[in-house]
Amino acid sequence: MTVFRETVTKVDRFDRAQAFTTTPAGEFGWTIADTSSSGTPTYLCISGLGAKLTIAATSEAENVCLYQNNVLPYLLNKIQKVRFIASVSGIDAVTTLVMGVGSTRDDDPDNVATAALFRMEGSVSTSLVVCETDDAVTNNDDKAGVISLSSTDKLFEIGFTNGLSDVRFFIDGARVASGTTFDMSAAASTDKVQLLVQIQKASGTGTPAVTIKRAEIVYNSALGA
Repeated sequence: MTVFRETVTKVDRFDRAQAFTTTPAGEFGWTIADTSSSGTPTYLCISGLGAKLTIAATSEAENVCLYQNNVLPYLLNKIQKVRFIASVSGIDAVTTLVMGVGSTRDDDPDNVATAALFRMEGSVSTSLVVCETDDAVTNNDDKAGVISLSSTDKLFEIGFTNGLSDVRFFIDGARVASGTTFDMSAAASTDKVQLLVQIQKASGTGTPAVTIKRAEIVYNSALGA
């Protein structure tokens, strides 16, 4: 049987007007998980301005995640790179933000079994970005990237071209957290992941927000194998 091999690139520029819901929609199957009980967080695409997730001012714990409904469409060992263009506002000491790829989502990002993520942990810093990976065996948490994220768009990339034993992180083209070897090689060959962006607050009336203007994933595919 002939095997047709290709490298697939999927990009969402969020260049349309769209309100995200708990029902999957579009090519990426974007879906919202929203844990708010009294507040009304917002999550929508504003044509030309990106997809914006904003936590409500209501004083309660809230978590909003834009993800692919736990369908897990991508084999981890086939991914070449993942990229986001993102900016933030209102990050405070009780905010947590993650973006990258992961297996089945959880309100606590540390409970996602397999993941490669950029992260902001407001209790540590309201501007600095850290990097982390987990393959259910080796867990590298919160490794400093020494890069600040604010209202200015930045390009975030997770690179897998060196193999799962050496996953690399880049911001605006420059490698970050290079002092850590992010080893995900214990992941099973069948492990799958999804794109996700999650922002949450533990309490208070803050309104942290993240805007994503581009999400991209590049992976290898073999048809007929």
